[in-house]
Amino acid sequence: MSLTHHDSNARMSQIAIHGGTVYLAGQVPSDASADMRGQTEQVLTRIDDLLERAGTSRAYLVSAQIWVNDMAEFDDMNAAWDAWVTPGRPPVRAAVEAQLAKPEWKVEIMVVAALPEE
Repeated sequence: MSLTHHDSNARMSQIAIHGGTVYLAGQVPSDASADMRGQTEQVLTRIDDLLERAGTSRAYLVSAQIWVNDMAEFDDMNAAWDAWVTPGRPPVRAAVEAQLAKPEWKVEIMVVAALPEE
């Protein structure tokens, strides 16, 4: 099976595709001044863009890992997530509180998706 990497630098790739599976790097917000829901919406938009470039979509999500900087804002993250996730097709998911790489980031999300069968 082939393995391809996209949007890579010396440290990491934003997308890796192996066989019929797409792996995305953890995605963070571009505007850290937004609240938790706004930051989550930014991240989910970025995930949509990357999945599309890889040839798939959120309808084919397999799993998601979510890191939030404060569980007191967990419901705000979930509000954005619930509005975004494909009804009837939620991925397996884990969410934890964590100290993120930049203190102004409130959320980071990493997903794995299947490529649609042709």
